[in-house]
Amino acid sequence: MERTLSIIKPDATKKGVIGKIIAHFEANGLRICAMKKMHMSQGVAEGFYAVHKERPFFGELTEFMSSGPSVVLVLEGDNAVLKNRELMGATNPADAAKGTLRNLYADSIGENAVHGSDSQENAAIEIAYFFAGTELH
Repeated sequence: MERTLSIIKPDATKKGVIGKIIAHFEANGLRICAMKKMHMSQGVAEGFYAVHKERPFFGELTEFMSSGPSVVLVLEGDNAVLKNRELMGATNPADAAKGTLRNLYADSIGENAVHGSDSQENAAIEIAYFFAGTELH
């Protein structure tokens, strides 16, 4: 079994689609082994996205991620990283395949409803950023 981090971002929580997104994960074989709803501070968002610090969108991204509550989840399943990325769809919702989370719930590249780890290595780092080992079930 593999684990990955997923974040239901502030735009999706504001729309009230948390349950629909979670149902989508579960219907596609991903089990939730940890979950918390949180309102990230600017500092927490900057720490999480530090890998993008030099990118031009960093400020906008961290401001958006600290603009409202998010739901942070650890998903588990066979090939969880890849499966979650497939379920999310392309970063730009205009390019996202029909039926993917971003196709269904995202408004723009910047407000794209969900985050997902891009590799097993990053999944481990991202999970540890938000969850203690004792929180994973």
